[in-house]
Amino acid sequence: MTDTPARLLSLLSLLQTPREWPGSELAGRLDVSPRTIRRDIDRLRELGYPVEATMGPIGGYRLVAGTAMPPLLLDDEEAVAIAVGLRAAAGHAVVGIEEASVRALGKLLQVLPSRLRHRVAALDKATLPLLSGDGPTVDPEDLTVLANAVANRERLRFGYRAGDGAETRRQVEPDRLVSAGRRWYLVGFDLDRDDWRIFRVDRLADPFATGARFTPRPLPAEDAAAYVAEKLRRLAPVYTLDATLHVPAAEVQRWLSHNGDSEVEAVDDRTCRLRSRADSLEWLAMRLLMLGCEFEVHEPPEMHAHLRALAGRAARAADAGH
Repeated sequence: MTDTPARLLSLLSLLQTPREWPGSELAGRLDVSPRTIRRDIDRLRELGYPVEATMGPIGGYRLVAGTAMPPLLLDDEEAVAIAVGLRAAAGHAVVGIEEASVRALGKLLQVLPSRLRHRVAALDKATLPLLSGDGPTVDPEDLTVLANAVANRERLRFGYRAGDGAETRRQVEPDRLVSAGRRWYLVGFDLDRDDWRIFRVDRLADPFATGARFTPRPLPAEDAAAYVAEKLRRLAPVYTLDATLHVPAAEVQRWLSHNGDSEVEAVDDRTCRLRSRADSLEWLAMRLLMLGCEFEVHEPPEMHAHLRALAGRAARAADAGH
């Protein structure tokens, strides 16, 4: 192989296989002399690839972990597998790698040949992940636009649909993408409202970077994750449960020892009063039913209708089994 760049790429592809390659075998694979292999190894080292050589009558070479991440060569199957995995990670929350997966997906899709992009798209359309809960889906391409704007400190424009259905156009200086539960949030400074805001990414439409750079502003929180958590806490409806339980207080306290949002007060030896807080009726109802005792609910009034609906579903399921 006389084409030096092509030979270096072929050599790098072989060295990325997790094994040690004798110099003679590499020379035979590439149809060059062992001396040429030694020169090519030196060139790869100059480019930042950590190639380790072992001494001996035959000698060998292998790639080892270095101080920086050099470019990798992927075959078709490997590229498709990584793209599909990154798309899944980008479309659904994966704690700790959210923005990294989006950036990596953007880089990979940019250089994938069209035939491989079609394969990735086909796999994406033909597969349906089994998800816990009913969290909204997010277009990975939108996440790529947002993540790049965050990294490049570029202003964003996008359409936004609020919780009440109102639609507006926004111009924002993006700070961070935050994954919380099954949702993505963009934290940014809203230029039209002259204040910090969080935006649910699944409610964004047609985001694009304007190209206008900006100087980052100080965030009014320890970090973006803390800011989102505080905003969500304020926005979430909070229900306060007040119920009488026909069970000793000591047993309820033992069952709820891990729950800091609940207070138990003894009424007598066999009855107690439970006061608990949560952001959903479903969670409060589950908390009551898991106690396994008789109870009466005093507050909130919405809990009575919710319990009746639960009882109806349970009764219909029981009848369907006979």
